[in-house]
Amino acid sequence: MNRDQIAIVQDTWQQVLPIAEVAADLFYDRLFELDPDVKDLFAQTDMSAQKAKLLATLASTIAGLNTSATLLRDLEELGRRHAAYGVRPAHYELIGEALLWTLERGLADRWSHEAAEAWAAAYALIAGQMQKGAKASQQSNVRRAM
Repeated sequence: MNRDQIAIVQDTWQQVLPIAEVAADLFYDRLFELDPDVKDLFAQTDMSAQKAKLLATLASTIAGLNTSATLLRDLEELGRRHAAYGVRPAHYELIGEALLWTLERGLADRWSHEAAEAWAAAYALIAGQMQKGAKASQQSNVRRAM
C-alpha cells in the first residue's frame, strides 16, 4: 500500500465509524449470504461480541497501517488464531468480498474508485499476512505431529 491509499482507508474508516454497528450487521449478513456454511464457524459465538471484535480489529489494523512491522506481526498472529477456529484459505476471498460490499453500501456516495482500490489493497495486505500466519501455524502443527 502506498501513503495515498493508507490515507484514503483511514479517512473512509472515520466515515464508517458513525454507522459501525450497522456496518458490522451488513458485513455478517452479506458473508452468510455469500456462503451459508460459514455460519457454522460461528455456531458457538456470541455475535454481538463478534461484531464488536470485528470493529475493534479493523480499527486497530487501520490505525496500524503506518506502523507496518508491528501490524504485520499482529496480523500473522490473528491468522494463526483464525486457522484454529477453522478458517480456510477460501474464506478470505468471501470475507474480502463481504467487506468491500459493506463499505460500498455504508459509504454510499462517498465510495469512489480510489476508495475501492485502497480498500482492496488494504484487504490484500491483511488477508495475505493472516494467511501467512495460518500457514505457519499449520506447518508447526504438522511438525509437532511427527
